[in-house]
Amino acid sequence: MLWRNFLSRAPLLRRHSPKEMAILGLGQVLIRGFEENMEAAGVEQILNKYEDIKYTDEIIKAKLDKLRQLEEKHDNLQGYKTMFSLIDLTTLNTDDKEEKVEKMCRKVNSFHAEYRDIPNVGAICIYPPFVEVVKKNLKARGVGIASVSAGFPSSQTFIEVKSLECQMCVSKGATEIDIVISVGKFLEGNWKLIYDEVRKIKAACEPAHLKVILETGNIKDPNLIRTASILAMEAGADFIKTSTGKTNPPATPEAILVMSEAIKEFNKKNKRKMGIKPAGGIATPEDALKYFTIVVETIGKDYASNTLFRIGASRLANNLLSKIQDE
Repeated sequence: MLWRNFLSRAPLLRRHSPKEMAILGLGQVLIRGFEENMEAAGVEQILNKYEDIKYTDEIIKAKLDKLRQLEEKHDNLQGYKTMFSLIDLTTLNTDDKEEKVEKMCRKVNSFHAEYRDIPNVGAICIYPPFVEVVKKNLKARGVGIASVSAGFPSSQTFIEVKSLECQMCVSKGATEIDIVISVGKFLEGNWKLIYDEVRKIKAACEPAHLKVILETGNIKDPNLIRTASILAMEAGADFIKTSTGKTNPPATPEAILVMSEAIKEFNKKNKRKMGIKPAGGIATPEDALKYFTIVVETIGKDYASNTLFRIGASRLANNLLSKIQDE
């Protein structure tokens, strides 16, 4: 019985035809299959540390309905100023030019001269070729240089390329790196690859902070979003992030709720705090208020800080400024 169970689970045996097994040698295939099973078991052990939560649409809706009633607590001038400070001011367009990135830097540099009582944005987020442009032109203190990397936005390239691109971004001045998990591999069930890739990329991009994008709009299932969150956090992420903004849907309240609850459990188990970043489709003060309330009320008040909470956006900044000036 044990032998049949092993044969049924060994991934290499399923992968090879009888002819290929004869060439490789049955013993070699069995050994390699056993090794892969042991490695996969390590990932299962990591996941088994966490509560076996099963989300349903009804459960998520009920929780979001309760959180919506708490938005009033943060619907005020101070709340919107804090939300502004969480923004990763972003440009990720195919036609981005140095001139546009330089202009963004000038706006951030001069922000405090015009708005003395509003904290500046958290970071400027750009494609890798513009890291040096931001490094050269950004003078505002406390604002990070965030670069998407590792084959962004699809992550469909070799791990060696991903690691090297991250290293190059950091060497050019990036203080934060935003990457995407290999979503296709995750959906195939190759969770060990996801874990291993994040670990390798984290090592490659030190000392920069690593934000890991789950692309929740592609994953869809809230229970799988929770699994992806745990894998990324346990592999060494500093932040987990919803989306690239290149797929639909981008950030959703449902995804941020699931990620926030996963972070709360991670923080408790690991005695360190994981960051969170909703991104994509967040354009209005009402959008920002919704996500701010979910995160702060689910994880804790200390998440009202850009050291733990960022919002990826390109249009939100101007809309929030208008809201703040109207308050």
